[in-house]
Amino acid sequence: MPSHIYISTKLLITSFLIIISLTTTAQPGNNTYDKKLADSLQADEYGMKSYVLVMLKGGAEQINDKAKTDSIFRGHLQNIRRLANEGKLVVAGPLQTNAKGYRGIFILNVKTSAEAKTLLDTDPAIQAKLLDSELYEWYGSAALPMYLPYSKKVEKKSF
Repeated sequence: MPSHIYISTKLLITSFLIIISLTTTAQPGNNTYDKKLADSLQADEYGMKSYVLVMLKGGAEQINDKAKTDSIFRGHLQNIRRLANEGKLVVAGPLQTNAKGYRGIFILNVKTSAEAKTLLDTDPAIQAKLLDSELYEWYGSAALPMYLPYSKKVEKKSF
């Protein structure tokens, strides 16, 4: 066999083997993909969506009347529960004492900071300026709200 035919055949076989190996190692589609669920959660093709992350921090006001402060924070907790029940708040919780003065976080199930601000304006602790907020648009798993039904099953006491 002439050497140029041998080289061409070898090159053809090598190319064929490379193509086969690339196609067998490529990532396959997700076999567990649930279009109906993805659509109901407003997921994009990566299973993600936009939220707003809220960093709660100490506000400009301080109230020395403990009964009044307690009442405001009871309203704050009731507002958290209401927003969670409406599906607008998917994560909430306090933070340990820290140098930045952050008191807690919310992840709101809205796309824009303007929508988040409207929701935050319903919070008695923010209205009383006991808390202030920093807002960040965040891209995360569209399945995040799915944990809410389970959170109710593990809480022994409700606030």
